[in-house]
Amino acid sequence: MTSASTTARRGIVAVAGLSIAALALAGCSAGGSNGSSGGGDSITIGTTDKITTLDPAGSYDNGSFAVMNQVFPFLMNTPYGSPDVEPDIAESAEFTAPTEYTVKLKPGLKWANGNDLTSSDVKFSFDRQLKIADENGPSSLLYNLDSVEAVDDTTVVFHLKSENDQIFPQILSSPVGPIVDEDVFSADALTSDDEIVKGEAFAGQYVITSYKMNELISYAANPDYEGILGAPKTDKVNVKYYADSSNLKLDVQEGNIDVAFRSLSATDIDDLKKNDKVKVVDGPGGEIRYIVFNFNTQPYGATTPEADPAKALAVRQAVADLIDRDEIATQVYKGTYTPLYSYVPAGLTGQVDALKPLYGDGNGGPDADKAKASLEAAGVTVPVELNLQYSNDHYGPSSGDEYALIKDQLEASGLFKVNLQTTEWVQYSKDRSSDVYPAYQLGWFPDYSDADNYLTPFFLIENFLANHYNNQEVNDLILQQAVTADPAERTALIEQIQEKVAADLSTVPYLQGAQVAVVGADVTGAEDTLDASFKFRYAALAKG
Repeated sequence: MTSASTTARRGIVAVAGLSIAALALAGCSAGGSNGSSGGGDSITIGTTDKITTLDPAGSYDNGSFAVMNQVFPFLMNTPYGSPDVEPDIAESAEFTAPTEYTVKLKPGLKWANGNDLTSSDVKFSFDRQLKIADENGPSSLLYNLDSVEAVDDTTVVFHLKSENDQIFPQILSSPVGPIVDEDVFSADALTSDDEIVKGEAFAGQYVITSYKMNELISYAANPDYEGILGAPKTDKVNVKYYADSSNLKLDVQEGNIDVAFRSLSATDIDDLKKNDKVKVVDGPGGEIRYIVFNFNTQPYGATTPEADPAKALAVRQAVADLIDRDEIATQVYKGTYTPLYSYVPAGLTGQVDALKPLYGDGNGGPDADKAKASLEAAGVTVPVELNLQYSNDHYGPSSGDEYALIKDQLEASGLFKVNLQTTEWVQYSKDRSSDVYPAYQLGWFPDYSDADNYLTPFFLIENFLANHYNNQEVNDLILQQAVTADPAERTALIEQIQEKVAADLSTVPYLQGAQVAVVGADVTGAEDTLDASFKFRYAALAKG
């Protein structure tokens, strides 16, 4: 899941015939699924993340999904401490035919507004995702969904385009998976946050009791939640949204809030580790940072007056030759991020450092002479003018330092003149998919813990980056790995895909990060929710 918009890939036949690769992490499950209410007290959480919309059809970003995870029901979900999905509000889910995935809902489910939650809502939820296909939404994850059939009130059959899609259960737990109330949501347009909150269209662990977008949200435990995650440990949760991470740090260290999650600067985290009033808790990180090139509007891109594919590639190669990942990781992030030389993060099956031998000094470091040679061989006039965009409010307070350093790295060679520009996230997420930015910053938070989730969304011909990357061979290999059941064969295909994309440089990945939360000394549960599901569940947190 990125903090970025998405272009639908409907009609693409791609699924995975494989067992989900796990990022194993021992954890403590909340267990059970009863209708009991949560624990006592209240907790206040602070974040600099931003919400774009509460409508699951209209957002594909971490800030919005963080809310959805608390209040919307899912057919499948990941229990605490595991990346592997299990039935959530469903009592069973299984393949009943090679292209039929059948889900049985638990009986008697209710929305917080009193409406019955039935298979009709489930069908409605997925039908509207495909119908609306919002550019900022996650509908592309339903690339293998042909149709949804509500057999009876508790039975849903997903008819798939390709057989034995072992990733489809994970997709049901992803940003495209929240079930919505058909009596509250529009079938063919996004529904406003106010209508959603007023309609009490919630059936997750919490309901929203008050809502000021990107200012303050108040939650109350939902006594009717019937899912795998169990009752919340805390009855009431308030989430405060910060424009400035320095204020977030100040409030958590002074005890004005109980939890700070996304995003404190590396310097702040390092400083807070020395403060005995708080605890710094980290967990496995699937987050990656990367630069996206728009193949139409980058220097020498397809729609520029000087369009030249060979020169455009040389520009991308020179950037890859000059990036000093280790310097960014240590100087800006103080080790909270590590260098990434791959399109798949370290720890996942099939990951190879495909970029390391091709670019820079061959060992992960930069090489200005190599960059110069690439540009000269293609006949590129230097310095190359590069407009490089980053978000000043979405990827944490260090983004400014991060991209100032990248600018310095590129310009120190004399090969580039970088026009560094920044935009607030709400506008950024619209502009970047509309060919406004020739090159720009993105981050990715996985929808599920498998290498496929770092390949399929980015490098199919129709992809959520909407950057006009088009390689039919890569496209076909991605589709092939998705239906390859033999683990060794599939791993080899994943490695091959990374090597071919590394030669094209659709994107330049450069950092991999961990999940980090700072909590008050009396707060428990952060260790349980900072797991390989990459979902921060407020219900795991408690005080005292």
